[in-house]
Amino acid sequence: MAIVDITVIPVGTATPSVSDYVAEIHTFLKAYNGDIKFQLTPMSTLIEGDIKELLEVVREIHELPFQKGIQRVCTNIRIDDRRDKENTMERKLQAVQDKL
Repeated sequence: MAIVDITVIPVGTATPSVSDYVAEIHTFLKAYNGDIKFQLTPMSTLIEGDIKELLEVVREIHELPFQKGIQRVCTNIRIDDRRDKENTMERKLQAVQDKL
């Protein structure tokens, strides 16, 4: 299981706010009905699941602002793909909490 941290930055919007675009991304992610997990953070979105599926989801998320007429989109991704043991968002957080 992999975790992807994704930030989609539409360039050339009418306002500095991008919350409408973020909301659209989360509406899109809800359609996966539990096949992938996702979590909104103040600066990005985390998605968790099979790496092949996540990479396809990243491509689709990147395309969403273009479908709204945006002509330029910058997308940043970080991938944590750990294969020696189960890798989940909750497990990673719990590992730190256990040490605090």
